[in-house]
Amino acid sequence: MPMQWQGVENDPPPVIEAPGQLPEFWDRRAVFVANLLGLFFGNEAQTQCLADEVGEVDSYGGRLVPIIDLLYRGGVGENLLVLERAPDASLCRYFEEVAGLSLPNQWILTHRDYLEIGQAVARGESLEERLPAPIREHAAPWLDGYVTDETLDAIGRQTGKRTITTPAGSRQGNNKRELHLYLESSGFPVIETYLAETPKEVTDCLERLKRHGFTAGVVKAAIGASGIGLCKVDSLEDSVSRQPEVPEHFFYEGPCLVQGWLVPGEQGITGLRSPSAQLFVSDKDVTIYDLTEQILSQASVHEGNEAPPPYLIDQPYLRKELLRQGREAGRWLHAQGYRGTGSVDFLVVDHESGETEVYVCEINARVTGATYPSVLARHFLPEGAWLLRNLRFRKPIDGPRLLELLERSNDLYIPGKSDAGVMPVNFNFGKDGLIHKGQFLCLAHSTAGSHVLLELAELDLPCEPDRD
Repeated sequence: MPMQWQGVENDPPPVIEAPGQLPEFWDRRAVFVANLLGLFFGNEAQTQCLADEVGEVDSYGGRLVPIIDLLYRGGVGENLLVLERAPDASLCRYFEEVAGLSLPNQWILTHRDYLEIGQAVARGESLEERLPAPIREHAAPWLDGYVTDETLDAIGRQTGKRTITTPAGSRQGNNKRELHLYLESSGFPVIETYLAETPKEVTDCLERLKRHGFTAGVVKAAIGASGIGLCKVDSLEDSVSRQPEVPEHFFYEGPCLVQGWLVPGEQGITGLRSPSAQLFVSDKDVTIYDLTEQILSQASVHEGNEAPPPYLIDQPYLRKELLRQGREAGRWLHAQGYRGTGSVDFLVVDHESGETEVYVCEINARVTGATYPSVLARHFLPEGAWLLRNLRFRKPIDGPRLLELLERSNDLYIPGKSDAGVMPVNFNFGKDGLIHKGQFLCLAHSTAGSHVLLELAELDLPCEPDRD
């Protein structure tokens, strides 16, 4: 089936392949609403699962503080970032005074207030009184967010701002099922997959996977993130009596995908890897600006990224195939009407025969967990390596003390003074107002060097951090 270029009159957009080099991001001034809990387009049950899984979710938007003026370079010093919680003041001073970054203006809008705005929109009410004046009256002509849902779209219409992408483009661009159907119909390699329209049909799909030699499977909601909307079935030995409890909210966007789970040691598989390509989709083209490796838990929850994947040095053919499939996935994303940053996640399967297979697993059409470290790393160290991990502290700590400890130990990244170091990107707070977890970017000239930096930082911080 030929690709349908929705909303595009001419030929498919060109794809620029420049891993390690930042593209020319938006020459626009914008208001960005960090609506992280809007990722699932009104699926509140799934939203609650995300909040329970991640923890300290209201402070995750702080990851955007150092990159907004890099993404929307036409509004440096004038962009507005709408957060659910104020970021750490000492960390903002580090970004500005030490790292030399320009920061956007900020305003706080809680998720509850965002939901109330959405409910008012559904009732047909005016947002003039509900929407804070700093957002309503901001001069930026553009509006963006993690996703463009109906609430964000309504804010745009009532404030005279144009959204960077459309609700349809945002929603469709994140739909795993529609991407899978396109890849399958276009002849790209896909993992054995069946569609289930109800929880009851999941059992039949698992039985079919078992007949094809799989010992485990996975149920995926059409839209999910960070392991939310994913239910692994560890054994298909008796899938009827051991029917997985697939929640109804998995079917919020229609049929789920039921896929075979690839396991090293079975079906001739010797190893699995999870690279990811970072994309920027503009009106005129698509840019692949970084290749990373995802760090995943046993439950496939995203825990961090590193770049470049060290194995690509010795496997140039694999790099070429990742770029080939990433190129077409990016064009598909452009065709959906989505515009902005995103990522294409892959599964690389090594076989005992020596063959290597590459599968596109999903596209995330938003600022992802790899966007902000990649943008920062390529801004400061285009030719280098980077590692991003979450550290959770057994004993909570405040921002000034944490930064002081990193600087005193010579771990802190200081542009112009050191060519390697650890850059704190964001702090997550508990109810006590202290830092319980943070995201830390290790910048070095080699992948091994970035790992050493993380280990040194863990030793130098007295609060015994755990990798989260």
